[in-house]
Amino acid sequence: MNFALILFVATLVTGAMVLADRLFFARRRAAEAPEPWWIEYPKSFFPVLLIVFLLRSFLAEPFKIPSSSMRPTLEVGDFILVNKFTYGIRLPIIEQKIVPLSDPKAGDVVVFRYPVNPSQDFIKRVVGVGGDEVLYRDKQLTVNGRPWTQKADGSYGYLEGLRFESTERFREEVAGAEAAHQIARTPQAQPVYVQNVRPYPGRENCDYNDRGFVCRVPKGHYFVMGDNRDNSDDSRYWGFVPDDHLRGRAFFIWFNWDDISSLAFKRVGSGIR
Repeated sequence: MNFALILFVATLVTGAMVLADRLFFARRRAAEAPEPWWIEYPKSFFPVLLIVFLLRSFLAEPFKIPSSSMRPTLEVGDFILVNKFTYGIRLPIIEQKIVPLSDPKAGDVVVFRYPVNPSQDFIKRVVGVGGDEVLYRDKQLTVNGRPWTQKADGSYGYLEGLRFESTERFREEVAGAEAAHQIARTPQAQPVYVQNVRPYPGRENCDYNDRGFVCRVPKGHYFVMGDNRDNSDDSRYWGFVPDDHLRGRAFFIWFNWDDISSLAFKRVGSGIR
């Protein structure tokens, strides 16, 4: 379901009713006659719908985290806000960039349209931009010859359905930037399962083996990976994210029911890095 399209149509219809009333229907009503319900309701809803549409299209849009691929940074059930203008102003619905402002950089957590199925939104971390050489070997990430250093940070466990997953947690630093984030690794998992790699545009830019892969990111594209490195369907398996698929940068967790109901308040109100 394309909520943005539904919201746009609702805004357009209620706005048209308001305009029609002002230009035509209001003149035909008696001075003291009340507005009919089919005029009163659109006039009440139109300002609200317009404000929500503009906010979601150009400022910030809410998303809910559906999977564990970004743990421990983002958990299932997190409601987050995505900055819609940080990389440029795009036309609503068609997502066409009309005013470029900046480009994603390594380490950014981004929401984008899934290249395999553009009607579906994914969220991952950018690890390579156009022109970068991304090397992932034995679960160590290196970009343009500079390693993203990893420091052990204890263990991390979570429920995946009825199964408890136990992983190792690391603090990973983005090479060349004053930024760090947490990742999870499963010791017994391979760096990449080559048999699961699909054909994708630009596949010739990558070389895979059982120890990992090396990829040269095409211009205008991004290489993304989940922070839950061994439980993430990402660029390793379906390729690069084109710039025109970007929706925005995730920056804030505004709600998580488990966090609130447990009175922990460890996630709600925190930034995303």
